[in-house]
Amino acid sequence: MTEVPGTPEASGASEASGTVEPRVPLAEARVVLAGLGVTGRSLRRVLTSRVASLVTVDDKAADADHSGLDAPAAAAVLAQADLLVASPGFAPHHPVIAAALAAGVPVWSEVELAWRLRVDRPGSGEPAQWLGITGSNGKTTTVEMLAAILRAAGLRTAAVGNVGRSLVEAALDPTLDVLAVELSSFQLHFTHTMSLQAGAVLNVSPDHLDWHGSVDAYTRDKGRIYERVQVACVYNVADPTTEGLVREADVVEGARAVGFVAGAPRPGDLGLVDDVLVDRAFHAADDDPDRRKSAAELGTLADLKQLGDLAGVVPTHIVADALAAAALARAHGVPAGAVRDGLRSFGPSEHRIQRVTTADDVTYVNDSKATNAHSAAASLAGFAHGTVVWIAGGLAKGATFDELVSSRADRMRAAVVIGADPRPLADTLARHAPQVPVVVIDPGDTGTVMRRAVAAARDLAQPGDTVLLAPAGASQDQFASYARRGEEFARVVRDLTTTH
Repeated sequence: MTEVPGTPEASGASEASGTVEPRVPLAEARVVLAGLGVTGRSLRRVLTSRVASLVTVDDKAADADHSGLDAPAAAAVLAQADLLVASPGFAPHHPVIAAALAAGVPVWSEVELAWRLRVDRPGSGEPAQWLGITGSNGKTTTVEMLAAILRAAGLRTAAVGNVGRSLVEAALDPTLDVLAVELSSFQLHFTHTMSLQAGAVLNVSPDHLDWHGSVDAYTRDKGRIYERVQVACVYNVADPTTEGLVREADVVEGARAVGFVAGAPRPGDLGLVDDVLVDRAFHAADDDPDRRKSAAELGTLADLKQLGDLAGVVPTHIVADALAAAALARAHGVPAGAVRDGLRSFGPSEHRIQRVTTADDVTYVNDSKATNAHSAAASLAGFAHGTVVWIAGGLAKGATFDELVSSRADRMRAAVVIGADPRPLADTLARHAPQVPVVVIDPGDTGTVMRRAVAAARDLAQPGDTVLLAPAGASQDQFASYARRGEEFARVVRDLTTTH
C-alpha cells in the first residue's frame, strides 16, 4: 500500500462552499431546507425537532413554506437564516443556493447533516464507521456488493445514500456497526467535515455538467470523498483521474492509496490473477518480510457468475466493482472469507442489464440504470457485433454522445431514439453511424413513448438479436425516474411479446 501525503486535520471548507459553521449551535439555529423530494422530506422529519426553526423552500411542492423563489425573494428568506440544508437537486447556481453563499450562510448537504448528527453505538462510545463510494458509473452495484460483504462478516450494516434508506436516518440508528454509503457529486459538493474510514472513486467520465458547470468542477467534487479519509483511498488503476484525486487529497496521517484493477495487481493493490480475485494490500502486516511476495485469495469469478452477461461472462466493470467493494471492506478489517461469501450472495441490481424475456428468438434487456454515455457504452460492449437494437435517449445533462456512438456503432443493428429532445442523439448517430438504421420516436405523447419504442425495436430486430434499453441519459424528461422507465419497458415488452 502507498501512503497518501496528508495531515491529521484538513480544512473543512472549499472555495466553492464558503462558510461551514453556523453562527449558533444547530439546536438554536434558524434553518432553511431547500427541496422537498424524497431526501428533503426525510430531512424535514429529522430537523423539525432538532432546530430552533425550520423553513422549507421548493420549486414545486405545494406544502413548502415558499416555492418558486426568484433571486430577490430567495435573498429575503435567507437573510434571517443561520444554515441552509440543500437537497441534491439544488445546483450551486440556483437562486436559493446563490443567495445563501452571497449572504455568508453555511450550506450543508444531507451528507454533512448526517455526519454531524451521528449517534454512538451502545457499548462502543463511537458512531458507526462510514465506507463511501462515488463515481460516474457503478456506484449502486458497488455499494450493495459492499453491504453484502459486510453482512457476510456478521456486521450490522445498511446500503444508504443514493440507495436504500435515508442516510440521515441511518446515521441516527445506534444498532448499525458500519454504513456503506453511495455518494453523488451533488452531495459531495456541500459536504465539509465528513471523515470516511475508507472511500473509493470508481471512475470519472463527463456527467451532470449542467449542475456542475464543467468537467473540472464535476471531477473536483468527486474527489472530495477522499478528504479526511482515515485508512484507505481506493482508486481505479485503469482511470488515472482517480489516482490524481487521491494525490491531491488532504487525508488523516497514515491513510493509504489502494488501487483496484481487473488484471494482475501490483503490491498494495487488489486485482485479478487468472480467475482469482486477490488482495495484495491488506493481506499481511506492514512489517511482514514476505508481504510483497504474497497475496490473499478473496474469491473467484465463479463467485460472480450470477452477475454475468447473457453468455455467462462476468463483464470487466463488474469485476472492477467487486474489487472496489472488497478493498473498502478489507479496509474495515473484514476477513477474506467474508468477501467471497458476500459476493456469492449478491444478486443483480434492478434495472441493470436485466433480461426481461425472449420472444421469437429476440432477447429484451432492461438497463435503464445506464443514465450516461459511459454506462451505456459498457452495456453495449457486452453484446456481439451487429446484434443490438438499441433504445436510447433522455436528458443528456450537458454531455455529448460522440464517443459512445463512434466506439459502439459496431454493436448496433439499429437504434430507436426516445427523449423529449431526440435530436442530439439522432444527429450523433447520423454523423458517426450512418449505416445504422434509426427510428426517432415522436415525443409528443409521453404516455405512449415506450410502447412505440419497443414496437419499433421489435420490428427492427432479427432472430438472435437483443433489444437493449440503455438510454445514456436521465429519465426525468419523460419518466419519473430511471426505475419507472425500466418498469415501463418491462411491462410493455411483456405485453407486446405475448400479444404479437
